[in-house]
Amino acid sequence: MFHRIGVDIGGTFTDFALFDDHTREIVTHKALTTPADPAQAVIAGIEVLTQRAGIRPADVAMVVHGTTLVTNAIIERKGAPTAMIVTRGFRDVLDIAMESRYDLFDLRLRFPSPVVARELRFEVDERVKWDGSVSERLELDGLRDRMAMAIEQHGVRSVAVCLLHSYANPEHEQRLARWLAEQFPRLNVSSSADVFPFMREYARWTTACLNAYVQPAVDDYLRRLEDGLAGLGFRGNFLIMSSSGSTLTPDIARRYPVRMLESGPAAGVLMSARHSVDLALPHILSFDMGGTTAKGCTIRDHAPLKRYDFEVARVHEFKRGSGLPVKIPVLDMIEIGSGGGSLAQPDDRGMLAVGPRSAGADPGPACYGRGGGRPTLTDANLVLGYLDSSSFLGGTMSLDRAAAAAAIEQGVARPLGLDVDKAAWGIHEVINEDVAKAFRVHASERGVDYRRCSMVVFGGSGPIHGTRIARKLRIPRVVCPSGAGVMSAFGLLTSPIGFERVQSLRVALELLTPDRFTTIVDALIAQARATLREAGLQDDECEAAVKVDMRYVGQGYEVEVPLRALAAAEALAALPGDFEREYRAIFGLAFDDRPLEIVAWKVDVHGPTPGAGKPYRLKHAQRSPESLRGHRQAYFPDAGGYVRCAVYDRYALKPGDVVEGPALVEEAESTCVLGVGDRASVDERLNLVIDVAEVRA
Repeated sequence: MFHRIGVDIGGTFTDFALFDDHTREIVTHKALTTPADPAQAVIAGIEVLTQRAGIRPADVAMVVHGTTLVTNAIIERKGAPTAMIVTRGFRDVLDIAMESRYDLFDLRLRFPSPVVARELRFEVDERVKWDGSVSERLELDGLRDRMAMAIEQHGVRSVAVCLLHSYANPEHEQRLARWLAEQFPRLNVSSSADVFPFMREYARWTTACLNAYVQPAVDDYLRRLEDGLAGLGFRGNFLIMSSSGSTLTPDIARRYPVRMLESGPAAGVLMSARHSVDLALPHILSFDMGGTTAKGCTIRDHAPLKRYDFEVARVHEFKRGSGLPVKIPVLDMIEIGSGGGSLAQPDDRGMLAVGPRSAGADPGPACYGRGGGRPTLTDANLVLGYLDSSSFLGGTMSLDRAAAAAAIEQGVARPLGLDVDKAAWGIHEVINEDVAKAFRVHASERGVDYRRCSMVVFGGSGPIHGTRIARKLRIPRVVCPSGAGVMSAFGLLTSPIGFERVQSLRVALELLTPDRFTTIVDALIAQARATLREAGLQDDECEAAVKVDMRYVGQGYEVEVPLRALAAAEALAALPGDFEREYRAIFGLAFDDRPLEIVAWKVDVHGPTPGAGKPYRLKHAQRSPESLRGHRQAYFPDAGGYVRCAVYDRYALKPGDVVEGPALVEEAESTCVLGVGDRASVDERLNLVIDVAEVRA
C-alpha cells in the first residue's frame, strides 16, 4: 500500500494527516509544538500516527512537511551571521532601501534593520550594465583577507553575492560564488541572480541576504528531521512545502530556503482550492485560524491568487513598506496575529486588545495547565462554552475552565470593570473584528466582493469564528470541511512537486520575434525542468505555465498576463488583447495607441497533483449511533446570553442531515459554532455547508 503523511507545524500545535491511497482513508493527529526543537514534535507525532493507523514508519512512502521555521528565524533574528559582497559604491543600498515613507505623518518612523550588518558588507570592483554588457571586469583584490577576518571575528556562516545588474548577466556573481566555494568550502553562498533574477536591486539583494541568513538554520533543521525519520525506519521521499504551493526536495529547500517563508499556510490554501473545485464554488475566501495566527487568501475561478513580492518582519502589521521586501513566488495571503493563543489585555487607551503576541505552545493558554497565567482567546472560548473541557482534542487533553476564568478575571475583567462573561465575549469579538477588518482591506486592494464568495474555514480555531466573521463580511455561505482542524496537513498531500523561475528581461513587444520569444521561454522552462529532474521527475511528467509582466512603455508598474498558448506566433498575437483586458480590469481603462513592453517572464513547471479529483474520508473511532451528543450552556448574545445549546458529534452526521443554530458540532481537532439562525447541511463529502442567517435573510 502507498501511505503518505502530511505534517504542518504551527505556533501552538503540529498537525498530522496520514493518507492511504488504496482505501482513500485519512488518519489524523494533533500534538503540541515543541518550540525549542520543532523536529521533536514531528518525529514523536509520526510515531504516534503510524501506530494509530496500524502501520510502521517503514511502510510510509512519502512525508510532506510545512514549517514556519524560516519566518520565525527572520522575525526573531535567529539566523546565522551573514556577509554580503556588493558592487563598489552600493554598500548602503540595504540602508537606503526605497527612500519611501510608509507613514507620511509619523516623525519617528522605524524600519526593520537589514539582516547583514554594514561592517560585513564588502565591496568589489566590477560593473555590469543594464543590458548585460561588462564595462569593468571583476577584481577580487583583498577579498580573501576580509572574508577570513569576518569568519574569524564575527562567526560568519553565510554570504550573499549581490552585484549590480546581475539579472541581465550573472557571470560575475557566478565567478564569485565559485571562488567562495573554493576558498571557504564551509560557507553557505547565495547568489542574487540565482535566488531571484529581478531587476530592482534592493528587493533582489534583500531576498538573497535573507536566503543566506536562514540557510544554516534550515540545513541543521532538515538534517535533524532526516536523521529522526531514518531512526524511525522511514525510507521514502521527504518533501517540503514552498510558499508558492508546490513541494521541494530537501536539497532544493537548502539551496532556496527563502522560498519556505509561507510554507505551512500555503498548504491550507491549496486544500481550499480543491474544495472550490469539488463543490463548484469558483470564488472562495480561504480562512485559516490556528493557535498563533489567522490567514486569508482569495481563490478566484478555483485558483488561489499568487504574487511575487511580499514583506516580512513588518514594524507595523498593516502598513505596506514597513517590512523587508522578499521577491519569491507566493500565494497571495494576508496573515495577522490572531489565534487561539493570542494574549488579551487592556491597551494604553484602556481598551481591550487581543494579540498579536501569543502564549504559543509553551506555556500556552491558562486552561492548558502548563504554567500559563495570562488570558488568551482559547481561555475565552472555553468560558463561553464553545469548547468543552473534557472533549478537547478528542478527549486526549483536558482543559481547566476555572484557570481560564481566573486568568480572564485578573487580566481583563477586573481592569476594565467587567464581569468574566462579558470580558470573555469581548476577547472573542475583538478577534472577529480584527480578522474581518484585515480581510476587508485585503479585498479592497484586490477588487474582491465577498458577497459573491463562500468561505472555507479550517484550523483549530477557524470553525469557531467562521460564521461570525462571515456575517461581518456579508459572506452568505461557510463551508467547514471534515477534518477542518488539520486541513493544512491535508493540503500538503495534494501539492505537486514544482519549481518556478522568474527572469527580468525588458523587450519591446513590437520588436519581439517568434524565434526570440521561443528562445526565452524554452530557456526558462529548461532551467525549471533541470531543477525538477534533481527531484526525480521526468520531463514528460511535467506541465509548464508561462506568464509575463507587461506595461506601457514608460510606466513604472507592471500587469501580469498569463499566456494562453506556448506556441510563439499564437501567443504574440494574443498578448496585446490579453494585456488590455487585464489592465482594464485593474484600472478601468486602457490605451490602444501606446506601445507595450514585457518586463519579466515567469515560468511555473510542476509534476502531477497527488490524488487529484479523488474523494477521501476520515478514519476514526467507531461512530456513535446518535449524532446529538448532548447539550451545554454556550454564549450567544443574539439569544440574550447563555443558552442551552445542542452539541453534535461530527463523525455521526450523515449526508443530508441538517443542523439548526445555535449549535456546536464537535470533532477531534476543532469545533464548529453555528450562530442563531444559521443552518448547516451535510453534503456527500461530509462537509458542513452553512447558510449564514443574517446574510441569507
